Amino acid sequence: MADVKKLRSFIPVTAISHFPIHNLPYGVFKPTRRDDLRIGTAIGDFVLDLSVIEEEGFFNNTSITGRHIFSRASLNKFMSLGRIVWKEVRSVIQELLDENNPTLRDNESLRNKCLIPLSKVHLSLPVKVGSFTDFYSSKEHATNMGIMFRGKDKALMENWVYMPVAYNGRISSIVISGTDIQRPWGQMKAEKEKSPSFGPSQELDFELEMGVFIGPGNRLGKAIPIEKAYDNIFGMVLVNDWSARDIQRWEYVPLGPFLAKNFATSISPWVVTMEALEPFKTAGPVQDPKPLPYLQSTGKNAFDIQLEAFIETEYLSSPLKISTTNFKYMYWNVLQQIVHHTVNGCNLLTGDLLASGTISGPKPDSFGSLLELTWKGEKPIKLPDNEERTFIQDGDTITISGYCQGNGYRVGFGEVSGKIVNK
Repeated sequence: MADVKKLRSFIPVTAISHFPIHNLPYGVFKPTRRDDLRIGTAIGDFVLDLSVIEEEGFFNNTSITGRHIFSRASLNKFMSLGRIVWKEVRSVIQELLDENNPTLRDNESLRNKCLIPLSKVHLSLPVKVGSFTDFYSSKEHATNMGIMFRGKDKALMENWVYMPVAYNGRISSIVISGTDIQRPWGQMKAEKEKSPSFGPSQELDFELEMGVFIGPGNRLGKAIPIEKAYDNIFGMVLVNDWSARDIQRWEYVPLGPFLAKNFATSISPWVVTMEALEPFKTAGPVQDPKPLPYLQSTGKNAFDIQLEAFIETEYLSSPLKISTTNFKYMYWNVLQQIVHHTVNGCNLLTGDLLASGTISGPKPDSFGSLLELTWKGEKPIKLPDNEERTFIQDGDTITISGYCQGNGYRVGFGEVSGKIVNK
């Protein structure tokens, strides 16, 4: 359990809130639908409007003086400025919200202007995403998939333990939590049929993932070495990379996923910074064989982030937890993903999203997809009132939540949620 300096905000925050003063994630929002987008940070049950804080001059002694960073419709400009600036700004915000600082605490007029209840704001995608790469970095998930489709003797492909495997996804279909997901259509081929059919996917699945947003990035032709990778990560979000398994099974040879995954990817609205996650660093799995020199990382480069997935149907009175896992299970860590992505000279740009791939743990209830949880549909999940699920049905909502547990506080990501519709 992580412990840091005992901070407390003048805004009441419960011990199970995802947004204490230790967190301060960034998001993009409108106070009302008629307002312009701007940048804020979540604190307890409120959003602190950082465009107001900037306008009032509280960042005048920092590197962002006069830049109008927080009156923008995305975090990209702020993300491009680098870790020194991010730390400067975070320090100012923490000081302003500290319970012993009267500056904002005792100024009712300013509080009313810059603190807005979370329940009233309209959240938007926090980042203008330039490109989207989805990795395949959970050994448990990769092994489960291999066993199901190739057999136990050929579960992992030969290259998997030597490098972080990934594919390039679709940025135009990245959506914010709460966006309905249209059931995808495509080609499918049943095992006993001679030719494919066309129609709506009958094996729609979720994938419990996390993603990192790139900060400064690198120039074309200039790889990021392992010791510089961390400074290129601005923060992390929850990711649900929706997958149509029946479409995927027919199309993935020889070039991998296409229509099975490009129809929608949901992300959580609040970007949790690496500074907030720093106390929760931990050791990752032992890598055997030892990675090639350019991929070797030392120290604690995994993160202890508890993750949960829930399903809600029209007949359930409350969401039902179907998976509990942890980000620390990832075999390839985020530093190695960045390094491998750029080792050939590929340039990562500010706002690029790198998703982890499905995060599965060692136990059956820690698997990060329905395909694994029901083992190809052979072991349906039993729900109350005689309901069961092998894959997601129309009207079902999938919600993923995640947090780090500190000493009397949590640093959380909120949630990413989506309802399946078939219009």
